[in-house]
Amino acid sequence: MAQKIVAANWKMNLNFQEANTLISEVTNILKDEKRNTAEVIFAVPFVYVYHLSNFLKTQPFAVAAQNCSEHEKGAYTGEISAQMLASVGAKWVIVGHSERRLYYHETYRIIAEKIQRALQAGLKVIFCCGESLEIRNKNEHIAYVQNQLEGSLAELSVEQMKNIVIAYEPVWAIGTGKNATAEQAQEMHAVIRAYLKKKFGSEIAQNTSILYGGSVNAQNAKSLFSCPDVDGGLVGGASLKAREFAEIVKVYN
Repeated sequence: MAQKIVAANWKMNLNFQEANTLISEVTNILKDEKRNTAEVIFAVPFVYVYHLSNFLKTQPFAVAAQNCSEHEKGAYTGEISAQMLASVGAKWVIVGHSERRLYYHETYRIIAEKIQRALQAGLKVIFCCGESLEIRNKNEHIAYVQNQLEGSLAELSVEQMKNIVIAYEPVWAIGTGKNATAEQAQEMHAVIRAYLKKKFGSEIAQNTSILYGGSVNAQNAKSLFSCPDVDGGLVGGASLKAREFAEIVKVYN
């Protein structure tokens, strides 16, 4: 069975003091709950990875980076390598988020190279995929997401796939207040799991966590997470509110 996961993506939000306050509030709310069945991950800005990794060292939560370089090392001013992230305590990294694809023109090949660098550094990867509203309205969303999967995951081995989590995030639902219905989410998650089965076999398909992302909140999380092929969420705006994010995590209590 796939691990249930709730991951917070803070994006470029929160100064250091605000980040400390939020992480303290969330962990305090969750510490008195019965043990969560979901793994909880905080994807934070680069500059907070070391501090928050240490803060959470004795707690059942993990820290992720929101991106990494496709290069192992070298003269790439301003870039952060996967090895650097691992060396300061990151356990995960998000790769292929729609905002990286759109604003920074990341191609399937660049994303595939980032995945390789991350895995070589010992990081686990949350690989994002999803379609725009225009593509969905043309009824091309299934083929589009399948192409994203093939374009960046096809060269991975079965062993490497054991360290990959997939986040389906319809672009039209990110930060818009709109979210896919449970039926729409289940359809696409089933498509992704079918691709994994065909490409990597039944064991990988069954054990790979597939998360839904796109305006997940405390009101819709239970409906979305109850879908048979939805294994949790990649949470954006709602993860910046301690009580709301904790309520999303508690769906799995």
